[in-house]
Amino acid sequence: MIIQLLNGLVYGGLLVILSSGLVLIFGLRQVVNFAHGAFYTLGAYVALSVSAFVGFWGALAAAFVALSVVGIALDRFCFRPLQNRPHAVVLIITFGLFLIVTDLVQLVWGRESYSLLPPPDFTGPVDVFGTPYPVYRLVVLALAVVAAVALQAWLRLTRIGLHARAAATDIVATGIQGVNTDRVGALVVGVGCGLAGLAGAAAAPLLALTPSMGDAIIIDSFVVMVIGGLGSFGGSIVAAALLGQIQAFGAVYMPSLTTLLPFVLMAAVLVIRPTGLAGARIS
Repeated sequence: MIIQLLNGLVYGGLLVILSSGLVLIFGLRQVVNFAHGAFYTLGAYVALSVSAFVGFWGALAAAFVALSVVGIALDRFCFRPLQNRPHAVVLIITFGLFLIVTDLVQLVWGRESYSLLPPPDFTGPVDVFGTPYPVYRLVVLALAVVAAVALQAWLRLTRIGLHARAAATDIVATGIQGVNTDRVGALVVGVGCGLAGLAGAAAAPLLALTPSMGDAIIIDSFVVMVIGGLGSFGGSIVAAALLGQIQAFGAVYMPSLTTLLPFVLMAAVLVIRPTGLAGARIS
């Protein structure tokens, strides 16, 4: 029971980091970024490539920075022009981006599986209520907490965060007040994509690195975003915690229904509360 509970928290933590990037991008640009799963995969491979030179923690930072740069470029040439397009068009284009990035990963790193070792100090088990548990999984959970707190502090306590929240509410009125909304948007999308890279790098020691490693978790991230409320960080954190537990316990007690359970939860929440648990933009 303890193992499943902790596994659910760890998976929920990864979902918090990944879905926070989706919430940021959708909250400001109104773009459902289907390519987010490919950015998650790319972040893992970037961490794998640079870890030999800068160490594991440096690889985490490098994945975040590299994907942030990718996000800023994509905002300029893709997300900004798409923000007023029909959602079906946006989904098709971002799905095309997903395919392009996945093919680039295969071109550079090939189709074989890789593994990334965690830092030597975090390779063994630790005793949790009498149960041995891999210490690195707890590190991932702690990283998710730090990322969530830092993101909330950035949005609520800094000027750029205030501008981002204002632009998410009314981008035209925010621009009239003298805010450079294009620059704010580029930064927000950069941070959102950087979080995808950070999630992939953090997950790399837990999973085999393959070009398709982001396929499953991005679906769960979309479910988290819908359940929590499009644009709500608080709602997405609660939804990620719920979904993590459902996946962890479902894999043990209802393995044949594990892939179905998240969608059952999403359908139930949308029937009761169509706007999701919270529903506010960047809140």
